[in-house]
Amino acid sequence: MEIHPLDAADRADAVSLWHRAGLTRPWNPPEQDFDRAVAGVSSEVLGGFEDGRLVGTAMVGHDGHRGWVYYLAVDPDLQSTGIGRAMMGSAEAWARAAGMPKIQLMVRSSNTGALDFYDSLGFTVEDTAVLSRWIEAR
Repeated sequence: MEIHPLDAADRADAVSLWHRAGLTRPWNPPEQDFDRAVAGVSSEVLGGFEDGRLVGTAMVGHDGHRGWVYYLAVDPDLQSTGIGRAMMGSAEAWARAAGMPKIQLMVRSSNTGALDFYDSLGFTVEDTAVLSRWIEAR
């Protein structure tokens, strides 16, 4: 598998993969997330390709202190084949190269499959609460 940063031309394929992988929510337009990450100075969307086809993604970025991963997605037909592990390895390498000492991500507590996957990679549940508030009208 070849892994490299995506650009604007890859947007439709990435968003389609995110929909197929069940990562999208109606209140959070994935197209906007993709555009912000690709245009950002401290973020990218990494894409994993097999035979020229996008089969995995990991949106990576940092806040100056921690690396963050979003939209880790693997084509549903190819899950449990090592693609997710490879994408996370690339995300961690990206964060390390950016000088980040730690990498974090958020997983819905109901997504036990993802929690098990990240546990197998050595991630632990932090004793923190994620708080949020919309600053744009919805």
